[in-house]
Amino acid sequence: MTLEIELKFIASPAAIAELPEQLAAFSSQHSAPQKLTNIYYETADNRLRKLDMGLRIRGFDDSYEMTIKTAGKVVAGLHQRPEYNVSINKPELDLSLFPADIWPEGLDISALQAELSPLFRTDFVREKWVITYQQSEIELGLDQGSVTAGELNEPLAEIELEIKEGNTVDLLELASLLGKNGGLRLGGLSKAARGYHLAQGNVLREARSLPVYQPAAKTTVEQALSGMLELALSHWQYHEELWVRGEKTARITVLQAVEAVRQTLVIVGGLIPRKASTELRALLTELAEKLEKKGLDAQEVCLSADYLKCKLVLTSWLANQGWKPFVDDKSQKKLDGSFKRFADIMLGRTAADLKEAFAQSLTEEGFRDQLARLKRQIISFHLLSGAYPLAESMAYINVWTELQQAIVQQQHAWEDSARQHAVIQPAFWLNGQPR
Repeated sequence: MTLEIELKFIASPAAIAELPEQLAAFSSQHSAPQKLTNIYYETADNRLRKLDMGLRIRGFDDSYEMTIKTAGKVVAGLHQRPEYNVSINKPELDLSLFPADIWPEGLDISALQAELSPLFRTDFVREKWVITYQQSEIELGLDQGSVTAGELNEPLAEIELEIKEGNTVDLLELASLLGKNGGLRLGGLSKAARGYHLAQGNVLREARSLPVYQPAAKTTVEQALSGMLELALSHWQYHEELWVRGEKTARITVLQAVEAVRQTLVIVGGLIPRKASTELRALLTELAEKLEKKGLDAQEVCLSADYLKCKLVLTSWLANQGWKPFVDDKSQKKLDGSFKRFADIMLGRTAADLKEAFAQSLTEEGFRDQLARLKRQIISFHLLSGAYPLAESMAYINVWTELQQAIVQQQHAWEDSARQHAVIQPAFWLNGQPR
């Protein structure tokens, strides 16, 4: 087994054109371009997909390799997935060659193999460089080609950075250098994910509501910090993809995801000094202000150097726990404490803040003045309420959301009744039972 640690980028033609000149600044070994074909397999009922597995046969020259990737983790564009590779003599499946313990208990491997058939394929030319950077050796792969499922086709233009030996700090620093001129966008969808989507008919992806962060039992505050940021980043990546594919309304949801990152930092602000996130907060603020503007070109924004820098700084801060050097023993003890107890306290403060803001009837201008605060605190409820049954927390959140919608849509006749309904709600976290 190997554990991939890599970054995936969608690259513009301009970024690809300037890549050789950029790489000339580093010590590297270049491999000649090679034509690669990947054939992905699945059952009619998408059983591998449901197991979060991906199975393929890769062909290069006269050699073939069978690969299966099992469930892993993605933070922004940073992918970590266990991968098993087996050399084969011809492009035919033989699942028995993989370790038996990667499969769910009781699964009939022979029956599974009989149900598998080609689902989609990727055909591309890969050019590789192995770069020595700081203390690491990092492989850069440039892939140009297409992904095909039946009659549907989508172009590929990607740059992947993978650690061969070293650490994620060097990986992220190198990525920042390569992206300083723009033209790179962290890819939330792998080649396989794009292929599966084409195989399902390339239906329009639907926007999603911001989920409630649901921590595991006994989660610490520090673990929840990572979990909340990962939730926000996942929301960001998904809707960024919608935005660049033409769904103009997704800009608002990308903005909401950026605000969820900012609000996470506010929530833990009493435990982590502001100086721990100075650069990150400045970049997030600048990006949020840009995303507020209507009529933005999604490709222009998402392929800009500043946009990429913001996401890479956030990814680095999360992956390398950038707050650690700034936290003293007293704060670390609190970070090691129960997230549920912490969340209960913060839920109370969040509710008190909104009740103060909306305690009295407001003018139309007064409601608009409080809108930004309301949006932020609704996000806080999403991040803090997961220890309780989802139906209870969402019923409470939805009432505040209805007030937000009344203000945004200028439904002046409903604003005050929505306000009154919101402020008299009982606190579910005081009397409710944890899930």
